[in-house]
Amino acid sequence: MDINQYLEIFIEEAHEHLQNLNQNLLNLENNPNDLLVLNEVFRSAHTLKGMAGTMGFDTILNLTHDMENVLDAVRNGKISINPGILDVLFECLDFLEESINYIAENGKESSNNADILKKKLLNIINTDSVADNQNSQNQSGESLNDFQFNQYDENISEKAISQGMKVYKIEVVLNKDCMLKSARAFVVFKSIEKYAEIFKSYPAPEDIEDERFDNKFRIAIITSESKERIKKDIESISEIENVIIEEYHISDKVQPILSQEVAVALESKEENEEIEEHHTKRKVGKTVRVDINRLDNLMNLVSELIIIKTRLEDIDSDSKSQNMAEAVEYLERITTNLHDAVMKVRMVPIERVFNRFPRMVRDLSRELGKDIQLNISGEETELDRTVIDEIGDPLIHLIRNAIDHGIENKNERIKNNKNSVGNIFLRAYQDGNSVVIEVEDDGKGIDIEKIKKKAVENNILSKSDVEGLSEKEAIDLLFSPGFSTADTISDISGRGVGLDVVKTKIESLGGTVGVETVTNKGSKFIIRLPLTLAIIQALLVVVGNEKYAIPLNSIKEITSIEKDSIRNVQGQEVILYRNSVLPIIRLAEVLDVETSVVKDEEEITVVVVKKGNKNTGLIVDGLIGQQEIVIKSLGKYLAGIKDIAGATILGDGQVALIIDTNTIV
Repeated sequence: MDINQYLEIFIEEAHEHLQNLNQNLLNLENNPNDLLVLNEVFRSAHTLKGMAGTMGFDTILNLTHDMENVLDAVRNGKISINPGILDVLFECLDFLEESINYIAENGKESSNNADILKKKLLNIINTDSVADNQNSQNQSGESLNDFQFNQYDENISEKAISQGMKVYKIEVVLNKDCMLKSARAFVVFKSIEKYAEIFKSYPAPEDIEDERFDNKFRIAIITSESKERIKKDIESISEIENVIIEEYHISDKVQPILSQEVAVALESKEENEEIEEHHTKRKVGKTVRVDINRLDNLMNLVSELIIIKTRLEDIDSDSKSQNMAEAVEYLERITTNLHDAVMKVRMVPIERVFNRFPRMVRDLSRELGKDIQLNISGEETELDRTVIDEIGDPLIHLIRNAIDHGIENKNERIKNNKNSVGNIFLRAYQDGNSVVIEVEDDGKGIDIEKIKKKAVENNILSKSDVEGLSEKEAIDLLFSPGFSTADTISDISGRGVGLDVVKTKIESLGGTVGVETVTNKGSKFIIRLPLTLAIIQALLVVVGNEKYAIPLNSIKEITSIEKDSIRNVQGQEVILYRNSVLPIIRLAEVLDVETSVVKDEEEITVVVVKKGNKNTGLIVDGLIGQQEIVIKSLGKYLAGIKDIAGATILGDGQVALIIDTNTIV
């Protein structure tokens, strides 16, 4: 059975189940007794286990099975949810996500194993649910039958026995009045390690080291020594009350009842290994799930397009005046509807980006010792899939900044008469042909004076220049490469690689970033993005003998200016326009094109473009008009060319370059 044909489906559905697990574990942390949430977590883990088993991914299969055991113990009331258990489950979640990402890139599981996580999960069950049962048994430890091996332990034991070694289970009971239990256990470990290898302990080594056990512990060892020799050595150590040793035999192995998914995995294992030998590294294509009604609509429109194409071909040249006009009008209507339908297919909710942030806020707030609540709204807002794939990293930077720089610690918030719990608001909403994303916090706001001080310390500006900065100009310094207001470098911030990355990425998507801040009230970062990157409205202009396109959403207005009104201030051409200074840029000079403007012309055409609150006038030779254009990439050899965002093919077959106004301004 060739499972690779199902790989893309597995990866997409696995990511959905991981996201569901992530969200419900966060809910479970807030409501530990919510049985409905617990059942949802269990179902997601069980489904992921079945999928992994079917695909033959044994590491994921075994880890999710152990997660199921812990969750089942919680459901049955044997153990209760606590922060330690949740931390281990979140660690498992991170491992599963890394494993699935590796599968997506390579088509097979990585060589990383989950043994440490499996032991942590096993210790949770042993420590919390088995301990009481063990303590109620005969304290002398007449039997070690309840000291069970998992699959990993059994594999090690079988291999050792096949090589002529012996496997022993040992229980050591300390005197009840033993003062330094961990030290006594350490002496036992050291004594045994001289001639044996310890591969399992209960409780876990870290628990023994921290004395988180009563007066006994258990270990499993591999050795060639006799049972009598081992017992004699341990009993010779002081403060040992009793020692029980049992030899493990392969016949002691507990035979598991295979679930259907495990059986399928085992049956196809040989075939999977054979496939892996011939498997080359592959990338899984990006997919998006689409409502079937949207696809039906798209299919109908395409059908109509084919019909009208045939109609156009059949029209006689003699009767084309009336019939052709009607056909072209109908064709235009169909193509417009087709465009809208395709755009809807490409649109996905921004929820798929927002869903990753609650976990990040939880982890960072715990790391920094702050209480922070993330409030999300507008997650149903839709964006083009290409924008969705790129917007995640900038939002991560902004949220991390809000947690580290914005939100104060508990004591400082209480001192300032604030709620001890800080709030971060993540909002999304549509505004015309744009989508606006806001990241707001109710922290201390941006310290303008600190920004100015850092600018001087880092030799970005002189003291005299800093004194004349407005609040907005000072805030703009935050987006400078390498600029940071952090006093110390940490894992979270301080290296100056945050906001400049945000600005660069947002502008590459054709968007803008704005900032609002109020001292002791908080800060708000406002991102404005185009709905789609595929098809945009643009103004076609002429510069020299070439045609260029300027995105319409970056144009504020078009005007004519008197040639004599242009002034030169410190090497920059400007004009006084509507009682404010407007910088002027000659597109012909920027693009290195020979202009066709006659020198003695009195009026010059200027396209005023905006970037945030900043306006700039672009001098062009002429205007063609507004047109809907399809953006085409320049390809990897021409990628990153300054001032050019891409290209488009016009109706007459000519290529027009698209001006990147953000870079020019």
